[in-house]
Amino acid sequence: MLNMHHMNDLRRIDLNLLVILDALLSEQHVTRAAERLHLSQPAVSHALARLRDLLGDPLLVRQGSGLVATARALELAAPLADALAQVQSLLAPNRFEPASAKRTFRLAMSDYGAALLLPGLARALREQAPGIDLAITHASREGMQEGVLSGEIDLAAGVFPDLPAELRSTPLFQEHYACLVDRDSLPVDGVLDLPTYLARPHVLLEMRGSGTPEIERALTAIRERRHVAISLPHWSVAPQLIQGTDLILTVSSQGLLNIDPRHLLVVPPPFHIPSFGFVLAWHKRRGGDGALQWLIAQVQDVLARRGT
Repeated sequence: MLNMHHMNDLRRIDLNLLVILDALLSEQHVTRAAERLHLSQPAVSHALARLRDLLGDPLLVRQGSGLVATARALELAAPLADALAQVQSLLAPNRFEPASAKRTFRLAMSDYGAALLLPGLARALREQAPGIDLAITHASREGMQEGVLSGEIDLAAGVFPDLPAELRSTPLFQEHYACLVDRDSLPVDGVLDLPTYLARPHVLLEMRGSGTPEIERALTAIRERRHVAISLPHWSVAPQLIQGTDLILTVSSQGLLNIDPRHLLVVPPPFHIPSFGFVLAWHKRRGGDGALQWLIAQVQDVLARRGT
């Protein structure tokens, strides 16, 4: 929520100075801010002096070889980003032209999310909007949300049960868990029962942002625990660990669409694990950004074509 005192501070300053202040707070470096804005370094230094005078605060203070934002500057950063985003949405053309657009979008997602979304999204962008680049980052759920809140991330894909009020989201699909086992490690009927599940060793994917806490909570609900023999921070090698072993991998079912059915078997968990929503999240101030809304539609289209 915008603090009206901060908004009143910002309304006293002309728009060009606000743009420079935003760049300075982001870069915390006069020369880099000047390069980002295509201005001279003296012009940005002069603007910083004017901002300090108008706001009655140093805003950026030297520390070592760089600059550090003051407490007042940090308080202004969020309402300033809101104000500039609102102006940008007012001035931006109503129509977004993908074929001629030049822009970089910063997306946050787990390894799992990247495997689901990126191949199809990359093809769509190369065909329809070759001037749009993607910068992908990986963080915890909390880290992704913080990135969207601060403006460092344009769009986050993941499992977000409790989004802050400033964020908006759209569901991509409802997901459930499944178990991956070696085909020869189960009885002839191919059923994985609870005693077998609890007795066997497990592979745990501790991918940031992927939603693995749900499995442990579901086991706690039935007063059981499992033995984790191998824990991994990434998805790609996990299915290969199952083949030829007694290990069990319990993961989101969408990640098991392309496993080798000759050697591996996908079976339901022998206890209830609640399903969950996989969503796209962005800041509400970006609602009027036609380019971002177009990108969201492309992600939705990728999944629709994938048959999820």
